[in-house]
Amino acid sequence: MLVFDYRNCNFSEIDTALCEYAVELTCRPAEMSQANIDRLRKVGLADDQITVATQVISYFNYINRIADGLGVDLEDWMTTSEESWKSEKPNWRS
Repeated sequence: MLVFDYRNCNFSEIDTALCEYAVELTCRPAEMSQANIDRLRKVGLADDQITVATQVISYFNYINRIADGLGVDLEDWMTTSEESWKSEKPNWRS
């Protein structure tokens, strides 16, 4: 389910906060504020962990922008519907 919606994965509070942070940083980078960092600290992340998470999230965003900008085609498995994906990956069914 992670591929389609992290909110349905019953993650820990820390993992959920990291996913929410990743969505915010990816979709609304100009709106990031100290409050985003404070939420991560509140669930127990240290500043070095927040820094690493930010670097990883930003790196993936960067690579995706490069691929999009150059017109790199997605791999076939990246465009599979949720139903098809579940039927092809029986060990990952929810």
